[in-house]
Amino acid sequence: MQIRYLHTMIRVLDLERSKAFYELLGLRETRRHESTQGRFTLVFMAPPGQEDCPVELTWNWDGDPGLPSDSRHFGHLAYAVENVYDICAHLRANGVTINRPPRDGRMAFVRSPDNVSVELLQMGPALPSAEPWASMPNTGHW
Repeated sequence: MQIRYLHTMIRVLDLERSKAFYELLGLRETRRHESTQGRFTLVFMAPPGQEDCPVELTWNWDGDPGLPSDSRHFGHLAYAVENVYDICAHLRANGVTINRPPRDGRMAFVRSPDNVSVELLQMGPALPSAEPWASMPNTGHW
């Protein structure tokens, strides 16, 4: 039996706000599908060079009242990053809360506008401990 990964789907409440969040992480839109009959938009986003591992943002034009306010049942997305401190500083400067700061120089968690947890893992060995991250407490859930 053969199996191949296709994508991870996330329902979003505000397509442009969610798309902007994933762009801050470095993902880019790779393709889009608009269904006038089904009244939804699918936006596929992936890191450059990794178009075969997309996140599918699903936006229902008429709203999605059944969408839970806390998507913890989903788990999380995980991305390896070149410098966990730099990406966290970039996200923070753009208004994203760092829910689990990279105190260990290795791992951080943030949440998308739709409460999807995103894990950021340092490529290679952990970075040396550094402020402001080393003493920053957790904020909210991650």
